[in-house]
Amino acid sequence: MTVYLHEEDIPAGLFADGADIAVDTETMGLLTPRDRLCVVQLSDGGPDEHLVRFSPGSDYAAPNLKALLADRARVKLYHFARFDLAAIEHYLGVEAGPVYCTKIASRLVRTYTDRHGLKELVRELLGQDISKAQQSSDWGGPVLSDAQKDYAASDVRFLHAMRDELDKRLAREGRTALAQGCFDFLPHRARLDLAGWPEVDIFAHV
Repeated sequence: MTVYLHEEDIPAGLFADGADIAVDTETMGLLTPRDRLCVVQLSDGGPDEHLVRFSPGSDYAAPNLKALLADRARVKLYHFARFDLAAIEHYLGVEAGPVYCTKIASRLVRTYTDRHGLKELVRELLGQDISKAQQSSDWGGPVLSDAQKDYAASDVRFLHAMRDELDKRLAREGRTALAQGCFDFLPHRARLDLAGWPEVDIFAHV
């Protein structure tokens, strides 16, 4: 298992054609227009993970990364896709779909708990422990520590295996189609966030 760090873009042809890609992002904070995109993490479910770091003042050109994220032949796997989709669209200018979100899937089938974080899901579904100690660290610094790299990589390392387990539960509970409808809507939910409706349910009666 190796974590590769790339600056500003990925090499062309990094992933096999058609492979679904796990995606995550690290930003300077939680307000997308204010807090710049610093790192994009990628995995095709194999033994290695790839991190793409963007420097302060980056123009986010990244043609190879954008082509990968915009490739409609590849499903993009996320945990809490809503945030990552907004960051990617705002800074990279692409819709990174089609979408599968393990957090949405978890909420639809793990109704016996209110714990839907990545750490809890990896522990229950896969029997492994991951550290979240670097979650609030400075992702915009000139050097990423080994701990930061491993943390960032762990955010995409397990998503393919988690999807497999969650798909079994969605099928068992008859909620596969409901989940797919939610996944299909997530790019629009991210655009609502960017357009100024982050906490408003526009479908509510009042």
